[in-house]
Amino acid sequence: METLIITKNDIAEILTPSAAIAAVQKAFKAHGMKQAYMPEKSYLRFKKGGLSAMPAYIHGQGLDIAGIKSANRHPENAKHNLPPVMGIITLIDPKNGFPLAILDCVHITSIRTGATGALAARLLSRKNAKVAGFVGCGTQARTNLACTMEVRKLNLVKVWQRNRKSDSARNFCSWAEKTFNVGTVISSDVDEVTTQVDILVTTTPSRKPIVNEISPGTHINAFGADAPGKQEINPRILKQAKLVVDDMTQASYGGEINVPLHRRQIFKKHIYGELGEIVAGKKDGRISDQEITVFDSTGLAIQDISCAYAVYAQLKEKEEFTRINFF
Repeated sequence: METLIITKNDIAEILTPSAAIAAVQKAFKAHGMKQAYMPEKSYLRFKKGGLSAMPAYIHGQGLDIAGIKSANRHPENAKHNLPPVMGIITLIDPKNGFPLAILDCVHITSIRTGATGALAARLLSRKNAKVAGFVGCGTQARTNLACTMEVRKLNLVKVWQRNRKSDSARNFCSWAEKTFNVGTVISSDVDEVTTQVDILVTTTPSRKPIVNEISPGTHINAFGADAPGKQEINPRILKQAKLVVDDMTQASYGGEINVPLHRRQIFKKHIYGELGEIVAGKKDGRISDQEITVFDSTGLAIQDISCAYAVYAQLKEKEEFTRINFF
């Protein structure tokens, strides 16, 4: 048996927004049906960076696959002519432990995050959502917009620009206009971007609340808090919202809810449930247009493994791709 090697370029051609949404929907339904096993993330910290490991096993919704994602973050890598984030996903056959494939994880991580935001938006935002606000306008903002456009017909995108000297907001808006033919607005007033929107997407590394004002009926996809101490949303908003997490254990440790839980600003009774429970039909999604909803996303291994398997399933029979005989 041979192991398939799948590069970033190979993945980008196959893992489109619609394909990624379909993959993560299966993963979250399996999670909600207790058909997935996912130990906690493990971390190694070095002087100039860190390494995380995320294993998962999905055994439902037509899937029987295991794997582990290993990803680094080294902010000073530019001086070595290397990207700051790199990593691989190894897909494992649960029947015998054989490594079916090794895949680049950077594109998968980016688009599976956006796809999960789109899945949450489909279940928790107003069906007639037209306006989206973005607090943060990097790669994650782009994949979130690209995937959300698959489930909602947005016509206006509002972007908060922290640094007026930066080109990131202008570049994001230019890309959005050309790609999706939407109107765009850039503002240095964060409240102007977080209010009067149907969907709000936050993707910053903030360690204190940035979002303090929202309008009734808003759905928030909170992606920035993915480690202890990070937070973007005022706990007052979390208390008044239908608060949904991707995984209770992981979110409590490092998601948007980690700081307010630790400070006893919110309690577990304020958390409505997990996204997988809604996907599986165990709990309702949005029930009124005036309801405020929040999805706290920390990034789960089941998202990576389901998307990696979707790519592998498309390529495993094609002879032109590289294979290695490890054993």
